[in-house]
Amino acid sequence: MTTPSTSVRSLPLQASARVLEARERLAASSVSGPDLPVCAGERLVGIVRVERLLGAGDDALLESIMDPPVTVASPEDDEETVALQAARNGARSVAVVDEGGRFLHMVPPETIVAVLSAEHEEDLARIGGFLARSGSALTAAEEDVRLRLWHRLPWLAIGLVGAMASAGIVASFEEQLERQVLLAFFVPAVVYMADAVGTQTETVVIRGMALGVSLRSIARRELATGAIIGCLLAAVFFVFARVVWGEVRIAAVVSLALLVSASIATLVAMSLPYALQRLGRDPAFGSGPLATVIQDLLSIAAYFAIAGALLQ
Repeated sequence: MTTPSTSVRSLPLQASARVLEARERLAASSVSGPDLPVCAGERLVGIVRVERLLGAGDDALLESIMDPPVTVASPEDDEETVALQAARNGARSVAVVDEGGRFLHMVPPETIVAVLSAEHEEDLARIGGFLARSGSALTAAEEDVRLRLWHRLPWLAIGLVGAMASAGIVASFEEQLERQVLLAFFVPAVVYMADAVGTQTETVVIRGMALGVSLRSIARRELATGAIIGCLLAAVFFVFARVVWGEVRIAAVVSLALLVSASIATLVAMSLPYALQRLGRDPAFGSGPLATVIQDLLSIAAYFAIAGALLQ
């Protein structure tokens, strides 16, 4: 669980000892902490709360006022796991024992809180897309303007190129737009909904990364979710476009484009954070801009491809 340097090397007290003897030993020692270990020989058998020890009669035996240890750990146990277990059990400290149950040391509440705080900061940093520990998150938050520009501008430059490419795709369908101007009205809707679906997926994926969840365990359910969302968006928009504009074919084009773009956005947003992680790049800066570019290009291309097929 932890090293002795961050633990309380206590007494320990013997279960057969009387309260007066225990109080005298406590007063003569430098031990601090809310709980005191009680042993039978070298084996841990219980815990005595300090306030209970101070309020008990002098002749009472420790075994009569001790409680079972709430949380017990071994030196090899993961610190975060033990600290979480202690918090859930309402334990004020953790007793560390060896394989034979022999008492080693006590982990005080301040150490438990420190472990939980450090792990919480790390998880928050990773949920935000940082692959290093919370120190990396702090560095990124406090870096000067020059470094901020250096980390962000390359990705935004890719986004600018993508915007230019999007304009080129739309321009290539100029003739089709002239024949059916109504098509232009729905380009922002298709692009926005693709980005919105992709953003939700990206958030789920980054949270999964923070918890060590593999892409394989997320992929099937997230792809199914994206497809279902696309179907729902398509159905609602088809009714809306049919009622407002009375154009069945245009409504069908937009609806199919929403279905396809939502599925594409889910796939792109699911893959990019993992790809950037494998390449050693920071998803916090790269995932959003790069995913937006790819989603926009593919959504626009799919929209006009569907329009070309259905409106001939």
